[in-house]
Amino acid sequence: MKETTPSSSISDWLARFAAALKGGDATATTALFTEDGYWRDLVSFTWNIVTLEGRAAIADMLKARLEDVRPCSFRAGDRDGWFSFETALGRGTGHVRLKDGKAFTLFTALMELKGFEELRGETRETGVQHGAIQNRVTWTDRRHADAAELGYGRQPFVLVIGGGQGGIGLGARLKRLGVPALIVDRNPRPGDAWRNRYKSLCLHDPVWYDHLPYLPFPDHWPIYTPKDKMGDWLESYVKIMELDYWSSTTCRSASWDAGRREWTVIVERDGKPVTMTPKHIVLATGMSGFPEIPRFPGADLFKGTQHHSSRHTGGEGWAGKRCVVVGSNNSAHDIAADLWEHGADVTLLQRSPTLVMRAETLAKNRALYSEAALAAGITTEIADLTTASMPYGALPQVMRPVVDQIRREDADFYGRLSAAGFKLTFGEDDTGIGPMYLRRGSGYYIDVGASELIADGRIKLKSGVEVARLTADSVVLNDGSELKADLVVYATGYGSMNQWAGELISPEVADKVGKCWGLGSDTAKDPGPWEGELRNMWKPTAQENLWFHGGNLMQSRLYSRFLALQLKARLEGLPVEVYGRAPVHHRA
Repeated sequence: MKETTPSSSISDWLARFAAALKGGDATATTALFTEDGYWRDLVSFTWNIVTLEGRAAIADMLKARLEDVRPCSFRAGDRDGWFSFETALGRGTGHVRLKDGKAFTLFTALMELKGFEELRGETRETGVQHGAIQNRVTWTDRRHADAAELGYGRQPFVLVIGGGQGGIGLGARLKRLGVPALIVDRNPRPGDAWRNRYKSLCLHDPVWYDHLPYLPFPDHWPIYTPKDKMGDWLESYVKIMELDYWSSTTCRSASWDAGRREWTVIVERDGKPVTMTPKHIVLATGMSGFPEIPRFPGADLFKGTQHHSSRHTGGEGWAGKRCVVVGSNNSAHDIAADLWEHGADVTLLQRSPTLVMRAETLAKNRALYSEAALAAGITTEIADLTTASMPYGALPQVMRPVVDQIRREDADFYGRLSAAGFKLTFGEDDTGIGPMYLRRGSGYYIDVGASELIADGRIKLKSGVEVARLTADSVVLNDGSELKADLVVYATGYGSMNQWAGELISPEVADKVGKCWGLGSDTAKDPGPWEGELRNMWKPTAQENLWFHGGNLMQSRLYSRFLALQLKARLEGLPVEVYGRAPVHHRA
């Protein structure tokens, strides 16, 4: 959404907004919003991630929180719509979009806690004590002590389960804030979650979108990062950021003690059990749960190879073989193309319509993350906050024109795909990949080459059909046709991330917190101020001291800041009153 409101109008609105808040007048404050206005808050007013929709919801929040928050020191920024402010406990940034002189969208975000700021720039550590000091404790001594003590005698305040890009980025934020944290991961090396994927995999998002906190990729880095290169970067990041990280460590169980207000967690490290008692657990296992593998009749009779896409290592060895890929999203397309490149006879089985957008076109329409944006002074932080400032509920009216433009630009591309029999969708409301990703986390393909193979028939296509059964050497479809097969790859997605809570803690806790990801509540009986946000991500859940962290690289980078600030506030014993906490769910 292009900003066109004169800065003088925004300054005037901000002054009236600040005065109304100072006077504690919720009615005067809400009168500054349009009837359908939004206020999205990241931790600063609510100690939560909340979108308030409409004046009544905004007024309710202010009546509950204004006395504690005590917002002040509002100052307009250099860029249109942006401003800074303070609360009783922290400093924040905000953004407003006006419609007819009233706020249509307001965004507020806590950026740091007063008295607990990150050390950087002029406040950085000296790193050494000059002079002659007997029994000097060196940097190496401290790192060895951390490795020997943390998780054994000295307990972490936060245990991060999952050492991929999400857990690593959060670990870096916590380290900078002085929060004792330990990251555990079952793989032998940081970055193995990427290294273990199929050989041809590259990131589908461009480099400007994918930086980790604090350490951007160097300016020679390729636009689309190969998976092994990404794995090496993550491993180096763990060392450079001095993260406390246990590899080859499997979490076996976790239980919450409400009396002691701490977890008891048993992990297996180097074949030996280790018991820890952290105050908080963060499940940083991605944005998904366990692989979803369909149970087709006759699967036990099939004499070829069957595996889920997560187990696919590459197309080597399948030259001349007949391969069926079940699914039509990112992994399905990538694997089908990889098999074709290695000489396999490949059929993609598309069971439902798929949203496809070319990577080049998508990058061109992601203007905030580009070389041009950097040249214009739009840093990664500005781009992230600008993205976050748009409430999810307002996205459709912003995205429809963008999707319409993409469809016009790539009309020939879509025409050739359709002619090949490929079933296309552009989202349930024609809003494209962004809202679909938020709602489902699946259903799309960012085209990096496979679509051309489908359009010209080099990858065969069966669309709008389902698997009826398998035989010893074939996949039989519900239209009566039969595909001879030596390999069947199930690119059929994953379950909800709360499955990890069920596996590591208990099914009761998984039921209590409800589903992760997807917009809004997962039951119609639970309307509330959490509507319009991703379920359970980066914010307090119905299970005390249990958090979920994941998403793509941009989301992990952005929201790790706000999750880390919430954990730091709890470490320091700050008064944290959560507004709009997600409800307790119950098994249906």
